[in-house]
Amino acid sequence: MIVILAVPSHGSDFNVLGLIGSIAFMGAILYFLIIRPQKAVRRKQQALANALEVGDEVMTTAGIFGTVMEIDEEADTVTVEIAPGTQVLMVRRAVAQRFVEELDEDEGQDEDEGQDEDRSDEESGGEEAGSQP
Repeated sequence: MIVILAVPSHGSDFNVLGLIGSIAFMGAILYFLIIRPQKAVRRKQQALANALEVGDEVMTTAGIFGTVMEIDEEADTVTVEIAPGTQVLMVRRAVAQRFVEELDEDEGQDEDEGQDEDRSDEESGGEEAGSQP
């Protein structure tokens, strides 16, 4: 069944400004819910591709993990080693995630955790010694 929208000839029930306002409102919703977030994702992906360096641990869009071995700026490609002796040439945009080791923060956390474990061992050792006859 085909529905045809027609403007009444007397024009008393038809509001052009309401129609234009509704279309503008739907366009704004489309922009803020779909187009704008997609632009942000695209900018983030471009920044990731530009920040790649040789030696970075990465995950590709296909879910393959590897290490960046070579970067070709002109061809916009990277060579990723996915296994010892197995290298794959791919476009930079195929890198989905970059794993960066932050040594300063990790080392500090490891030391704190080790001290906490030592303290808990001392406390539990003292309790056990006091509870035994």
